[in-house]
Amino acid sequence: MANLKQHKLGWIGIGRMGYAMAERLAKAGCDIAVWNRTKSKAEPLAKSGAKVVDNLTDLASCDIVFTMVSTGKDVKEVLFGPEGVVTAGVMSKGGKPKIVVDSTSISLEESAEIRAKLNEKGVKLLASPVSGNAKVIKAGKLTVVASGPKDAFDTVAPYLENIGRGVSYVGEGELSRIAKICHNVMLGVVIQNLCEITVLAEKAGMQRHAFLDFLNKSVMGSMFTAYKTPALSNLDFHVTFTPELLLKDIDLGLSAGRTHGVPMPTTSAARDQVQGLIGRHYDQDFSQLILQQAQASGIELKSENVNVGDGL
Repeated sequence: MANLKQHKLGWIGIGRMGYAMAERLAKAGCDIAVWNRTKSKAEPLAKSGAKVVDNLTDLASCDIVFTMVSTGKDVKEVLFGPEGVVTAGVMSKGGKPKIVVDSTSISLEESAEIRAKLNEKGVKLLASPVSGNAKVIKAGKLTVVASGPKDAFDTVAPYLENIGRGVSYVGEGELSRIAKICHNVMLGVVIQNLCEITVLAEKAGMQRHAFLDFLNKSVMGSMFTAYKTPALSNLDFHVTFTPELLLKDIDLGLSAGRTHGVPMPTTSAARDQVQGLIGRHYDQDFSQLILQQAQASGIELKSENVNVGDGL
């Protein structure tokens, strides 16, 4: 069992994901200080054992700093901005983290740029995108993929493993960003196919939740199909991932396919469906693809109002 008090941790970004991730580390007994642009959002973490700080520079003395913010621009700002963690003024006082762990969804180019800047300052970057949402984190089922220096990964792995159910190291550089893009491409293809077969089952005479119950118990069932069963059965489309964000990731995957000479015909077909969803102004969860599929199939769906679990 790793000693989770071995390193002093800093955490930047307390959105839905960041809050849940930092909370797990705090509750595990880690020595963790957290910063958020709106401090009040971070303050409840004090009850879990985290120290809430006023300034980013207060994290400069941490051994490992995690970032979970909105965009690549935000990552650069919190690290290299005038009040950033890795700034000349702070470093002149001898304070800088040894490792930065970034879980923000950013491009390969931005990640490589941030890595190069950190390397110049003698700080290692571990790129560690995640798969899941706040509810998945609370259930202890978040998955993490990481790339960067192997020694940095070995140092950080116990903390990442504590955040969820496992972490996979895929190599040096920005390979984890590619892994996350591939993951989200599959998300788009699977949800479209799941909507197609669920609508087929209903039009043939089945109740959606009954078909999905069978599917989830079969070899084709997964944590994802179970998690989306309430949405597809009861038409509850509270946002877990928007169509716009899914389209962005599918486009990144298709771009990578062109770069590496990999044909992706199934992905291209799914992309057209997601684009159509956006064009029809479906702006809640990407599982609204089932409404588009039903319309194309000549049927109107109604909520089944059934009590079905999401597997978490």
